[in-house]
Amino acid sequence: MPSYLQLLLLVLPVFVVIGVGVFVRRWHWIEGEAETSLIRLVVNVCYPCLIFESVAGNAGLREPGNLLLPPLIGFGVTWLVIHVGLVVAKGIGLHVGSGLRTFALAVGVTNYGYLPLPIMEGIWGPESRAVLMVHNVGVEIAIWTVGLLVLSGESLRVGWRRLVSPIVVTLGLGVACNLTGLTPHLPKVFTDVVHVLGACGIPLGLIMTGVSLASFVDRPRELFDPKVSLAALALRLLFVPVLFILLARYLPCTVELKRVIIVQGAMPTAMVSVIIARLYGGNPRTAVQIIFATTAVGIFTIPLWIRAGLAWAGL
Repeated sequence: MPSYLQLLLLVLPVFVVIGVGVFVRRWHWIEGEAETSLIRLVVNVCYPCLIFESVAGNAGLREPGNLLLPPLIGFGVTWLVIHVGLVVAKGIGLHVGSGLRTFALAVGVTNYGYLPLPIMEGIWGPESRAVLMVHNVGVEIAIWTVGLLVLSGESLRVGWRRLVSPIVVTLGLGVACNLTGLTPHLPKVFTDVVHVLGACGIPLGLIMTGVSLASFVDRPRELFDPKVSLAALALRLLFVPVLFILLARYLPCTVELKRVIIVQGAMPTAMVSVIIARLYGGNPRTAVQIIFATTAVGIFTIPLWIRAGLAWAGL
């Protein structure tokens, strides 16, 4: 089992790269339309290529337990924590218009992509990414259905339409190529291009995460609210990790999925929550407060919870 220091050294470079994104934005090297375009490049091209490469040739996904249960867990836990978040938000005095719904969304959506990917790859190798990608489909479905319904009151029909995205489509194609045995017959030129583009997904995504957060650094007083930040820390970095570790210990699932559950449980709030809050009538400041609090503390608690989870789950 990796030591706390080894895990911390895996986590720190991720946050350093995010810091690079903050730096380049503050120095105006990436701004305006370039920022929007690069985010679209990551989400619509690089990340889908990374998903396809991780999934298409992974033998572990031919095991039903690694293909069916992960998205169900991703959806179910996200649904549960969002609704627990609603109860907690009401308990600390938030209401509609002051961040109640945004609090529930933000604490409910774990950082399910750019942080766990390099961490899992660093511990268990690139083959560990595939089950994580499948798990994330359930999280995506929960975000664009349950999350939007809680945040904005939109119809379920609108939420389901948003699932037709390059990420979900590419994942489906990768699984199909894997199960049918088509992957070894794909042209080398195609797989080489997919590899090169996919290799850009994590570093560029982390940089753009920093770019997205940089605009809030100039308003430090807005980054912390005692009741919001502390409640989010208690829920996101205490309740959720314990819940995930219990799932990993007692669910009858594969070792690969247990690893995903433990790593996901240790993660802070997803950066995407502030974007969703902006687009669908939420309270972006509440989302940013939760992101900063859970991310800043998460630098030190992520290795702790991963190590504890691996020990408690017998991995």
